[in-house]
Amino acid sequence: MTTRWSSRFGGGARRAAARTIDAANVVVLLVALAVAALSTHAEDWRPAALVALLLGVSVCAELRVLKAKSMRVSGTMPALVLAMVFLGPLPAVLIALAPIALDTLRVRLSPSKAVSNLATFAAFPLIGSLLFELIATQARLEARELSFSLLIAATFVAVILLNFVLIDLHSWLTGQGSPLERLRTVFLPLLPYQVALGLLTAGLAALYVRVGVGALVLLAALLFTFQYLLGELLASQERAEELARRTTELASLQVGVLTAMLQTLSLRDHTTARHSAAVARYARELARTAGLPDADCELVHTAGLLHDIGKFIFPDSILLADRALDERDWEIVRRHPEQGARVVRKLDGYGPVAEIILCHHERIDGRGYPRALAGEQIPLLARIISIADAYDTLTARASYRAPVTVVEAIAELERVAGTQLDGALVARFVELLARKEVAFRHANDADFEAELAFDALVSVHAAPRISISRTTPAAANGEVPRS
Repeated sequence: MTTRWSSRFGGGARRAAARTIDAANVVVLLVALAVAALSTHAEDWRPAALVALLLGVSVCAELRVLKAKSMRVSGTMPALVLAMVFLGPLPAVLIALAPIALDTLRVRLSPSKAVSNLATFAAFPLIGSLLFELIATQARLEARELSFSLLIAATFVAVILLNFVLIDLHSWLTGQGSPLERLRTVFLPLLPYQVALGLLTAGLAALYVRVGVGALVLLAALLFTFQYLLGELLASQERAEELARRTTELASLQVGVLTAMLQTLSLRDHTTARHSAAVARYARELARTAGLPDADCELVHTAGLLHDIGKFIFPDSILLADRALDERDWEIVRRHPEQGARVVRKLDGYGPVAEIILCHHERIDGRGYPRALAGEQIPLLARIISIADAYDTLTARASYRAPVTVVEAIAELERVAGTQLDGALVARFVELLARKEVAFRHANDADFEAELAFDALVSVHAAPRISISRTTPAAANGEVPRS
């Protein structure tokens, strides 16, 4: 397959530089034609049937030109390589230029793009033909030898690369994007097909040596087959990129909505919003300490941020209460895990987050709410949130109750380990606190904003969702207040 610039690929180079590059392309084209003409011999045009067949195949291949990024990909390369091998420099160059000239008129390329394509398609067939002839002559290869066929396959891949480099060189000189990016997204995905097509071209050459021009009728079928397969590959790649783009856009929208909700909650209730950010930080670090995979760590972080989002249902008399809550108030409070899960579950892909939110007030002994789950019935990440929630409620100065010291909080967590909280995870959390590797400053806006880092959340939620684990990792062996 060969590549060339599409007419839709924009400029970007300064006019003076563009004129210099155009002049250089004209020189390359004229020099290539002159060298090819000086290198040709009468026998290069025989057999005439081979010249006509390869020219026809090269032109017909233009009927199905594929688009790949900023380039257009055609199936002329097998015909061009066979022309380089069995005809010579000038026939190869003219067979390459004929379809390019027709395509230039059909697509209406700008003069700059047109001369760039013509220079490229004059240069690489000339170089490929001369190098093949030099190597074959020096190595004294016979057309029926396996080494001759392998040299054809190597030539095929080499001229494909040369074609790409020449096109990319023009791009780099005119400031039209990153060469490495196009190498990664255009050339490398097509390389396996190019190698396979190079081997088949070598096989066709061997068949031609033994049977004659008639064997090359297979070339047309070969090209159309590979064009179809390559078209499917490019279409699949474009669909994948479009899906990734839409997924990221959807994740941006969803995370933007949730971040806005947290910011709004922060305006209404500074304490709860900061508490949620702290729980997210503690929960992620506990998950890491417990040896959970990165995906679970990010998932529990998001759940921590959103675990109290259901508090939007609280009236100000509860949310901002400076009195003891009565039983009617507590009935409303106990609804916030379900309400938060219901809101979050409406967002595509947030089912696992909603499940954690729903279960973060369950207890190991089965006396929690809303479903009275017990032990490992409670999702692992929800058990992690419960510990982080309890610890921050105990220690935060912005809490609704008088804070306690870290030592007192640890003692309280250990007291309810195995009844309210997961004992193994409490032990892990105590180890984490002892190493003083995690803390959250409620009065510091930077800590709050860091946990709401928008780009990081988009990246996490653009990734495929994972299931909620219910297994406790291996660990060391009245109720703690939680918000």
